[in-house]
Amino acid sequence: MQSSVLVLKDSLKRESGAKVHHANIQASKAVADIIRTTLGPRSMLKMLLDASGGIVVTNDGNAILRELDIAHPAAKSMIELSRTQDEEVGDGTTSVIILAGEMLHVAEAFIDKNYHPTVICRAYNKALEDAIAAIDKIAVPIDVQDRGQMLGIVKSCIGTKFTSQFGDLIADLAIDATTTVGVDIGQGLRDVDIKNYIKVEKVPGAELEESRVLKGVMINKDVVSPGKMRRKIVNPRIILLDCPLEYKKGENQTNAELLREEDWSLLLKLEEEYIAELCAQILKFKPDLVVTEKGLSDLACHYLSKNGVSAIRRLRKTDNNRIAKASGAVIVNRPDELQESDVGTGAGLFEVKKIGDEYFAFIVDCQEPKACTVLLRGPTKDFLNEVERNLQDAMSVARNIIKNPKLVPGGGATEMTVSAALKQKSSSIEGIEKWPYEAAAIAFESIPRTLAQNCGVNVIRTMTALQGKHANVENAWFGIDGNTGAIVDMKEHKILDAYNVKAQTFKTAIEAACMLLRIDDIVSGIKKTQAPGAGPKPKIETEGDADGEQILPD
Repeated sequence: MQSSVLVLKDSLKRESGAKVHHANIQASKAVADIIRTTLGPRSMLKMLLDASGGIVVTNDGNAILRELDIAHPAAKSMIELSRTQDEEVGDGTTSVIILAGEMLHVAEAFIDKNYHPTVICRAYNKALEDAIAAIDKIAVPIDVQDRGQMLGIVKSCIGTKFTSQFGDLIADLAIDATTTVGVDIGQGLRDVDIKNYIKVEKVPGAELEESRVLKGVMINKDVVSPGKMRRKIVNPRIILLDCPLEYKKGENQTNAELLREEDWSLLLKLEEEYIAELCAQILKFKPDLVVTEKGLSDLACHYLSKNGVSAIRRLRKTDNNRIAKASGAVIVNRPDELQESDVGTGAGLFEVKKIGDEYFAFIVDCQEPKACTVLLRGPTKDFLNEVERNLQDAMSVARNIIKNPKLVPGGGATEMTVSAALKQKSSSIEGIEKWPYEAAAIAFESIPRTLAQNCGVNVIRTMTALQGKHANVENAWFGIDGNTGAIVDMKEHKILDAYNVKAQTFKTAIEAACMLLRIDDIVSGIKKTQAPGAGPKPKIETEGDADGEQILPD
């Protein structure tokens, strides 16, 4: 008998076969169970404490999983799912995890019966194609210009969130913001860049009802010299710069040897002349407001304020881009390249206001703003953070509908329709793939089932009644009302979902389940190897180490 050959090092741990599949499925189910209770309008909140002692209270699937520190590799890839979903479509982060967890859970029985994972994956992919076809059948188009319909959809998408108790407020903010920054990209399509051109400013204090979308931009800055510069300008001419209005300093230590005393005054005079010339080039265009991303010296400030020009310095690049989009100005790199067309005249009002202890500059009442700021007010920081998360979701939903104006029913109706369609089709599938295909059909029911569980109704009765409804094809729009747990028509109750969100949820969940099923080996304990000849790194002493000797008490 041959002796066993040692291939892997002792420090490496290897698991393979069915053991790995079971471990992956268990880990994925554990992640799904963490956020199962946060689905639907009757969802529970999770309170998370981070390392620095801060508190996050939320029921947003992505926000919860982002904060968790997880060891198991399969669970980590599940968390990656909700992040992808959030970046891609902004909603459905909880559903995608529950659905992927359920897909893996139903596959466990087949793994036990020694089915090959590829067979299961093949059946799942076939189920995914048929599921997307089933959604296409029940999807209905929507008129993006009809504000009432848009409100209904955005409201039903954030109906499961914490801010649903404030009525239309968040939905209104989201629709106003996305319609403001939408740009036509031809062929009747519109693109909305939420990340770059919609800024959410959270200012604690006042009531949530005072939150609003500004027709322009708000920045947390005051003018450079408050006493001398105007804090309120109607119809300002705005110049945006990306260069410092101060004398250029040497790159590092620059030594200048002066032999005569007059040379010193000559140097100072040159500096002054340089700045005076910079300011003269700017003042030629008669601006009312100059904004620069870099520094602005006292002398430049003096020249500008003497001519009645207000100035703001050291602005973030992103904020400067927003002001450019809102006021129609062009950001200029050198003052000598300024042209009349670079001056922004689109803003109706520049005003500096004090809110709480801080000063905020408002550039508002713009004619055709392509960037905007959403000003959120509320009692506490935690509260505002949660409102902001909900607002981001609502804006993503509004963006999805503007991009692809199609709707599907919410409340688990879509999933039940897909499930019924797949069950019907499974009878025509031949061979061994039939059973996993049927199991995928049953897995889709996990969403309405979880909704019913979170409402606290009798799950078995509700699900049986719902399955009975969906046995008839005409009842495709029947689902569970998340507040009462009753089975109702989603069209009448205006519980709707964006087509993009649903399609993306199904694709992401099934593809992730297939990926995890195809893992049959986990090798852990691999260390990064050093490049040959690279010794240990020399320790560089920092300033902190130099004073590191213990100081003896006197």
